[in-house]
Amino acid sequence: MEPTFRRDAYQSPTQSLAVGQYMSKVYMWMTAGILLTGMVAMGFASDLELVYAVASNKILYWGLFIAQIGLVMWLSAGINKMNSLMATCLFLIYASLTGVTLSVISLVYTQESIASAFFTTAAGFAGLSAYGFFTKRDLGPVGNFCQMGLWGLVGFSILSIFFPSMMGSTASKVYGLVGIVVFAGLTAYDTQTIKSMALQARSAEEHNKGAILGALKLYLDFINLFLFLLRMSGDRRR
Repeated sequence: MEPTFRRDAYQSPTQSLAVGQYMSKVYMWMTAGILLTGMVAMGFASDLELVYAVASNKILYWGLFIAQIGLVMWLSAGINKMNSLMATCLFLIYASLTGVTLSVISLVYTQESIASAFFTTAAGFAGLSAYGFFTKRDLGPVGNFCQMGLWGLVGFSILSIFFPSMMGSTASKVYGLVGIVVFAGLTAYDTQTIKSMALQARSAEEHNKGAILGALKLYLDFINLFLFLLRMSGDRRR
C-alpha cells in the first residue's frame, strides 16, 4: 500500500512563513503552560502537609479533576465565542490546576524518576512533534487509531475505579504501554493538524485563539505522555 500525501504539503514561501510564526506561538504557549504546571507542582510538593491535604481530601481532589475537565471542554467548545485574552486565561488556569493535582505524584515517585521521566518526555515529544510538522504523509489514519485507543484507555480507567482488581500487574503494564503509544501518535497527529490550521485564520484574533487551542492540545499530549512514561519507568518511594 502506497503512502498518502497531504494536499497542503507544498506551500509558498509566504505561507511557510505564516505557518512558522503560527507554530512558534503554539509552542510558546504550550511551553509556558508546562512551566507554569511545573512551578505550581513543585511549590505544592515543597510543603508535604499541603500535598497530603490535597491527596487525602477526595472531595477536593476530584473537585479539582472535574474543574480541569470542565475548563478543557469550555475552552475547546467555546473558543469561537470568547476573545483571545479569555482563552489565554482559561488555559493558564487549567495549567495551574494541573500543577496542583500533579503535585501528588511526589508522594508516589522519587524526585529522580520524575525528573528522568520529564526529560525523556521532552526529548520524545520534540522528535514526535518535529515528525508531525515536517512529514508530507497524511497522519489522519494514525490519529483516528490513537483516538479510538484513547477512548479505550478512558473506558478502562473508569471501570478500574469500580473494579480495582482489573488493574493487576500485567494489565497495568499493558495499560501504560498502550498509553505511551496512543499519546506518541497523537503528538505527531495533533502537530500536523495544528499546522494545517495556520492558514485558516482570517484575523489576528482568530490567529491568537487558534494558537491557544493548539497549545492546549499539545500540552495535553505532553502531560499524558509524561504520566504514562512515569507509570512505566518511575521508581516508587518505599
